[in-house]
Amino acid sequence: MPSTAPVEAPARLYSETPYDERGNFHYQGDLYRPSEELSTLCRRIEAHLVSHFPEIRFALRSERFTGGRKITAEVLDAPGDLSTRDAQETFITTVRDQIERFGFCRTNPLQDYWNCSFYAEVAIGQAYWAALATRRGQANPVDNLVSLASFRKRLKPGDTLILLHAPFNHRALGAARKVIEVRSRDFVFEGRSYCDFPRASNFACDGRLVRIAIGNEHDPDAHLLYEWQPLIAGPNGAGSAAM
Repeated sequence: MPSTAPVEAPARLYSETPYDERGNFHYQGDLYRPSEELSTLCRRIEAHLVSHFPEIRFALRSERFTGGRKITAEVLDAPGDLSTRDAQETFITTVRDQIERFGFCRTNPLQDYWNCSFYAEVAIGQAYWAALATRRGQANPVDNLVSLASFRKRLKPGDTLILLHAPFNHRALGAARKVIEVRSRDFVFEGRSYCDFPRASNFACDGRLVRIAIGNEHDPDAHLLYEWQPLIAGPNGAGSAAM
């Protein structure tokens, strides 16, 4: 008789598939398509995650390397609290089970053998911790009046950033640091230290204060807080980048 299980609920998921007595593991997802292009595969997985987890935001990325392909689903926001290790493991397993439905895996650790259509990873990104901190209540909140894109355009060599707050008593706390270079992904201070531009969701700027969220499972509200002093001050003294 044909299976009566709906497409959304396969009879056995990846995490539910056992090894046999010889150490063999064989899983093939119900949504697997042989010889599928990586770009097409990613689009199908992304659409499935959106429909299956409508309350969760993901950013999907893929990569090719010698001997394989990898698809990573980064969690940007989710309604649950993933601070504990148990919550993280349960969440990651649940999401990965849905991604693995698009592939196959044959392995035997005892024989050092692994063959799969792609490697799947679920990562809890800094954007999630920033969103969790916002729900809990942020320290040092900053009004988001200057977008990240605008800040990147307006930040210039010669501008000064004073570090007002950082986790773990950062060695540069209170120091005025001059920007010597602005690159596509980061900006460089004198002394050749640098700061990455974050995701837009991890950034807030009111024209004077700049807040960059760098949270993690141990401290979701970890952040850097700078006072921005442009080299060329505007008529009101607030700087050319102020709104």
